[in-house]
Amino acid sequence: MYIERRPALRKVELFGLLERLCERLEPSETQANRAKSSYEAVGQWLAAAADGRLASSSIYLQGSIALGTTVKPIGQTEYDVDLVCHLPAFGQWLPPALCKQIVGDRLRANQRYNNILQEKPRCWRLNYADEFHLDITPSIPNADCANSGELVPDKALCEWKASNPKGYRDAFKRRAELVPQMRLLMSYAEDRARADADIEPFPERPRFKGLLCRIVQIAKRHRDSYFLERDMSLAPISVIITTLAAWSYEHCVQTMVFDSELDVLHAVIRHMPTFIRTNIVNGRVYWTIWNETTEGENFAERWNEEPVKAEAFFEWHAAMMLDLERLSAAEGLDGLGRILASSFGQAPAREIIQEMLDSMSAVRSARTLAFAPGIGLTTAKMPVARTTSVRSNTFYGAP
Repeated sequence: MYIERRPALRKVELFGLLERLCERLEPSETQANRAKSSYEAVGQWLAAAADGRLASSSIYLQGSIALGTTVKPIGQTEYDVDLVCHLPAFGQWLPPALCKQIVGDRLRANQRYNNILQEKPRCWRLNYADEFHLDITPSIPNADCANSGELVPDKALCEWKASNPKGYRDAFKRRAELVPQMRLLMSYAEDRARADADIEPFPERPRFKGLLCRIVQIAKRHRDSYFLERDMSLAPISVIITTLAAWSYEHCVQTMVFDSELDVLHAVIRHMPTFIRTNIVNGRVYWTIWNETTEGENFAERWNEEPVKAEAFFEWHAAMMLDLERLSAAEGLDGLGRILASSFGQAPAREIIQEMLDSMSAVRSARTLAFAPGIGLTTAKMPVARTTSVRSNTFYGAP
């Protein structure tokens, strides 16, 4: 079935802009390599301890780095690298505070680590200034979990709490491998034949790590921008956004057909709230977003303690849906830039728009930018029938 090319290509280009925005929010290759070397060195130091219980320890990534959904905080160069230090020699008989202390004492025994070590409520942080910090959370086996889950200290260090970072990572990656069904657009060769024009193909969108990962990054960045001028303590935690997006993505991929990645983004964000469960007890609402990979971990636990956090989630979700609609309807580079800046931050929006301007100027200088009916901005080998040279800075058909 023929689908009007220009609206479809507009969606491709819009998602391409969001793709480039996500790339700017990730750690650089240099930072990633340094973080990798640092966490490997930490693991080796812990395992080299004289204490045999530490010698059997293993360290691995969890959270956004492990999932590929990292987003640098607004206005900061540092980013989080979340690690688990798993101690298989210990059991629930060990008090959580003592388990944490054992790991901390070993880190302090290294002069370099001691100089950059910071104690957090449930973990230890190694601060690598202006680059990243490693958050090291101790864990022990959870004998009651059939999925090889683990137990980590609660923030008060009073009890162990169920978790399963490896199981969560594997479940997320399984969903990330799902591929949406896309309606086929008419090929460029067929389109050129219909138009009797010699027009080069519209530039392909850049290759990206995966649609689900990008959707999570886009949502997390919008959350950060939305709460920047509000109460950041009310912002939905990343694991809630990631979990709901993953469940929604799986549902959308299995039940829908799409015209573009932008349509997938809209659908996934729109359906996220449908996977939140509620129970009403004595007139009070209790929220649950269960960790499917273990027993007893409710990611929405804090919502039940502070209902205002649940309200903040739905307010943010409505705002993001509105901003995505505004982005889809944006006209002209100025309008597009304003929406990108208000939704995702001034700096990356400014860089993306400037990059587009530079690219368009370079093409104009080479006299290769043309406008083809039904397609939009494109590059042409030479002035041909049914294409019109572009004289002024137009984008998406708007002056």
